[in-house]
Amino acid sequence: MNQDNLQQGLHLTFYCHVRACHDGVLVSQWLLEQARRDGLGGGSVFRATAGFGRHGVLREEQFFELADDLPVKVEFLLREEQADLLLERVRAAGIDTVYARSPANYGVLGAGAAKAG
Repeated sequence: MNQDNLQQGLHLTFYCHVRACHDGVLVSQWLLEQARRDGLGGGSVFRATAGFGRHGVLREEQFFELADDLPVKVEFLLREEQADLLLERVRAAGIDTVYARSPANYGVLGAGAAKAG
């Protein structure tokens, strides 16, 4: 197995509500913009169809009144120093979110592999 471009880093995931805002911008969008501005690799936002958080309120797409506040997950694969930078930006902004940080090995396959190296 060729692992020439395999990198060690972190999988950084933020959890927030789809309508959560910071300074008039959706938190998910704010996170992506901060990462892009700092030149971090990339990020993705995933919307849940159901979920509950630390306050125990179950939210599902089928309930019209709660569907507008479903959870979203914003994920990044980063080097440790990049994750630290993004977390510091979130802390400094005072954003209310839950996050998970776990070790990750990641690489690029296909045509993009030459560009990533």
